[in-house]
Amino acid sequence: MEKEATTPDYYPQSLNALVNACNQKNNREPVMTLDEAAVRRGLESLQEKRLAGPASSADSRVTKYEHRAQEAFNFTRGESAILCVLLLRGPQTPGELRGRTERIHRFEHLDEVLSAMQRLMQREPPLARVLPRQPGTKESRYMHLLSGDGEDAGGLTDRGAQTPSPVAGSTPAESSRIARLEEDVVGLREEIAELKQQMESLRKQFE
Repeated sequence: MEKEATTPDYYPQSLNALVNACNQKNNREPVMTLDEAAVRRGLESLQEKRLAGPASSADSRVTKYEHRAQEAFNFTRGESAILCVLLLRGPQTPGELRGRTERIHRFEHLDEVLSAMQRLMQREPPLARVLPRQPGTKESRYMHLLSGDGEDAGGLTDRGAQTPSPVAGSTPAESSRIARLEEDVVGLREEIAELKQQMESLRKQFE
């Protein structure tokens, strides 16, 4: 889903490209180290669920694969972006989601993120849920449910919460300012990660 949106010229992807994408070090949490056999098993499992499969392309001698999430769920672009980033980075706050989906889909306002997330939670069965705020944090995090109900996510087990709780004692203006600051920090971190990746690529070219 990520590569289709960010590098369409290199999508669909071969098995080797998928291995590299799965083991990518930036924009991933956790960072994984999967071999070809593990990726192939993942593809087979997704194909059984009709969520991925070989692309029908006559101009390539190598089998390439594509996701079929859109066919299965009929997502809006915003829903697809949010679910993609949740799959790549784990539970996140609305502010983090807004900053990290920028490469895939631009949300003009935080309310648009919350609206898309609400639609994902209201599906039958639900595709996402909100986690209760952890002690010392100011925002609730959201997680996807494609790999289970996440009972052990962050040691949290409350399944009753459905909307994020406001920061105690904060005004709407303060909450909005905090959200914007979070987005700025997330954006800067993403830019630094991208720059590091570009520098590493340049370094390898001159080795």
